[in-house]
Amino acid sequence: MFKALYSWIDERIGLEDLIRRELKEYYVPKESNIWSTLGFLTLIAFFTQAVTGIFLLTYYIPHPDHAFQSVQKIMNTVHFGWLFRSVHLVGANLLVILLLLHVVITFYRLSYKRPREMNWITGVFMFFIIFMFCITGYLLPWSQLSYWSTTILTAIPTVLPGIGDYISRFIKGGEFVGAVTLNRFFAFHVAILPFFLVLLGALHVFLIWRTGYAPISKPVEGAEEKGYHRASYTDGIPFYPDLFRKNMIMVFVFFAVLFGIITFKSDLFLPAYAHIKADPTITPPFIRPPWYFLAPYELIRSIPNKFLGISLQLILLLLFLIWPFVETKPEGNIRKRPILLGFFIAGIIAWVILTILGRF
Repeated sequence: MFKALYSWIDERIGLEDLIRRELKEYYVPKESNIWSTLGFLTLIAFFTQAVTGIFLLTYYIPHPDHAFQSVQKIMNTVHFGWLFRSVHLVGANLLVILLLLHVVITFYRLSYKRPREMNWITGVFMFFIIFMFCITGYLLPWSQLSYWSTTILTAIPTVLPGIGDYISRFIKGGEFVGAVTLNRFFAFHVAILPFFLVLLGALHVFLIWRTGYAPISKPVEGAEEKGYHRASYTDGIPFYPDLFRKNMIMVFVFFAVLFGIITFKSDLFLPAYAHIKADPTITPPFIRPPWYFLAPYELIRSIPNKFLGISLQLILLLLFLIWPFVETKPEGNIRKRPILLGFFIAGIIAWVILTILGRF
């Protein structure tokens, strides 16, 4: 039956020719390794979030009086609810880790250079949206941890003179984090952000398909020519089965790590305050944003002038977005760019140090 269906589709759209041309006869750099699978793994991680999120959506109640209890019901009463919520929770953190690694490897390989500027820009916007997912989703359990972490994050814009208080109130829907905030974050998390992420994701994949895989160790022949040029690697390896096999192996590793954390360290991303219902009248003695926001949080905290701290971060985000148009040197090997490599390593070390300091 499957063979008959395959033949029926092939006769109408040339499926066999498409598979041969775009998979079996499409060659990628021969140096492609597990780091080349990070983009695909990020896609799988997001798909996992979507599937588990839809399940959670059928039981979750976005109201301060019921949100925490509905999450507890999912964990303790609903059949396999604990599993879906655990996969969603741990998967969200692994998604951020994969995303950060993907950005680091993309930068290290200088894969943002011509003609892949649009690949980088769409990827950066997806980066921003995924972190907006993190912010909006973090509040939904309505625990002490999520409530006060969100209170800290939504207070950051207040350091901006003039418009800061307005921005903070607009995000929260009032003076304090409350029912309006929860409903706004819920709407963004389940409806608005997914639409834009899917749209940008489709465009990102299309651009990668049109420009081809970025070179790893040497420039692609003809890459500097004017006009459209798709990367071709005559001495490379076929996408299928070589790189496809690596992708599948890493997908297995991803789920092994995911379920390993759920099985042996289920509280890794759930501190004690995550199990207590939010109480706006009681401020916990020690509360911090999620680990992936600790570096910017610590940077703002360590600079006496808070306006200067947030302005510096906004400048860095803008530089992050337009980087392909700032760094335009033709050399495509970062190991031959000692100054750029030094800044790259220093940036990673600074982020790690700030993240560690932010925990204390």
